[in-house]
Amino acid sequence: MSLRNNHAVVTGGGSGVGEAIALKLANNSALVTILGRQDKTLKKVADKHKNINWRVCDVSKPEDVELCYKDIRSAYGNINIVIANAGIASSKPLHKMGVKDITSLMEVNLIGVFNTFQHALTDMKSDNWGRMIAISSTAGLKGYSYVSAYSASKHAVIGLTRSLALELASQGITVNSICPSYVDTPMTERTIKNITTLTNISKEEAISQLVKLNPQKRLIKPIEVAKVVAWLCDKNSGSINGQSIPVSGGEI
Repeated sequence: MSLRNNHAVVTGGGSGVGEAIALKLANNSALVTILGRQDKTLKKVADKHKNINWRVCDVSKPEDVELCYKDIRSAYGNINIVIANAGIASSKPLHKMGVKDITSLMEVNLIGVFNTFQHALTDMKSDNWGRMIAISSTAGLKGYSYVSAYSASKHAVIGLTRSLALELASQGITVNSICPSYVDTPMTERTIKNITTLTNISKEEAISQLVKLNPQKRLIKPIEVAKVVAWLCDKNSGSINGQSIPVSGGEI
């Protein structure tokens, strides 16, 4: 599969799933621009492949995304693949939550997806072809205790992608979401550390708690998510639209 002559944007591209996606698309000949807040991590990923460029951008701010897209469009051409991967997570019981706990998650996990999709729409419409893919979560398909704000934000992402899929279907643009369970990334590593700190259990015990609902009893590998992204970007995947695809070992 070749994605030559495609310009892909991957948000949250400085580590974890975003890094794996960027490298997978670059290896398939796409020109990739990774976005994130940390220039050092972005540059480290970009140095791994000649097809990867980087920009610092806060996807929760529409003006940042608009200016960033204007810059990379003039440098590398129209944007016709957008992978909205940037996201944050937190865990807290409802009685300890404040409004900011949910709005901060929505700003990145939902508004960030909206911004990264919307500002690429003109390019995709002009080319009559595009791929919009959001990295959601199994928490967007079901509930989990103590992560109600995170789950709500990921449910919202799935609602957004399903609606946009219908809206844009006649214009050569597909919109899908991918829903992994816990992935072996720095974000999950931080979750594991929080669990061990709060409960005094071992790292191995913490991991077993995270994967207990996965029938395969393991963390998902970032490359497994990246391969689904690449498949959705293929020219022969045009009928895959409005889907929320679990990558979860059978949990969903």
